[in-house]
Amino acid sequence: MEAAAARSIPRTVEEIFKDFMGRRAAMIKAPTTDVQEFYQLCNPEKENLCLYGFPNEQWEVNLPAEEVPPELPEPALGINFARDGMQDKDWLSLVAVHSDAWLLSVAFFYGARFGFDKATRKRLYALINDLPTIFEVVTETAEKQAKEKSSVSNIASNNTKTSSKAGGSESVKYLKQVKDEDEEEDDEEHGETLCGACGENYASDEFWICCDICENWFHGKCVKITPARAEHIKHYKCPSCGSKRVRV
Repeated sequence: MEAAAARSIPRTVEEIFKDFMGRRAAMIKAPTTDVQEFYQLCNPEKENLCLYGFPNEQWEVNLPAEEVPPELPEPALGINFARDGMQDKDWLSLVAVHSDAWLLSVAFFYGARFGFDKATRKRLYALINDLPTIFEVVTETAEKQAKEKSSVSNIASNNTKTSSKAGGSESVKYLKQVKDEDEEEDDEEHGETLCGACGENYASDEFWICCDICENWFHGKCVKITPARAEHIKHYKCPSCGSKRVRV
C-alpha cells in the first residue's frame, strides 16, 4: 500500500514527525471533510478493508498488504464491517481511535528501526502529544454537527434509528442470560451446542453470539464480543469468516 505514495524513509525525529503529520492530516480528512466518500467506500459487503494515511496527506481505503511481514505496521482490519451496525458518529469515533493507534505504531516503528534511545523516543512522543488526537478532532466535529440540527430533526432521526434497530435485531442472532420461565426450555434446546472457538458446551448463564455466515455459536468472551457491543451489530461475522478473502 505504501508504494501508492512516493516517499523517502524518515530517519530522524523531525522527519518521522513530518511523516506523522502528513498521515494524520490524511486520516482526519477521511472521517470529517471527506466523510461521504469515506462512508461509501467502507461497504460492509466487501472484504476486510483498512484506512491508510500517507505522508502526502492522501488517504485510501483498501485491502491489507499481502506481504508477510508487511513493510509497516498494518492499520485496523475490517473497519467496513461495523459501519451499518453502529450509529454513524460511533463508527467514525471507533475508526478514529484505531487510526490514532496506527499512527503511533508507525512513528515508533521507525524509531525502533533506527535505534532511538529513551531520550530520543521521549522527544518524538512530546511532539506528537502536543497535537489533538484524531479521536478528539472527529468527536468534536460530530458534536458540532449534532448541535446544528434542529430538535425536530433530532426526534425524526432518533425514531428512524429506533425503528431500524428494532427491525435489524432479528438478524443478529445471539443468546442472552435467560431469567424468565423459559429458561429450562432454552437450556434444553441449546444444551448440546458447542462453542466454535473453545469447544465447550452452552450454559444459560453465559453470553453467546452466532455467526451469520457459518452459523456457528461462540462464547462472547471467546470472540471478544460483549452483550452491549452485540446490540450494535447487524450482521456478525466470526473471526474465521471475517478473515476469509474471496479468490478470483
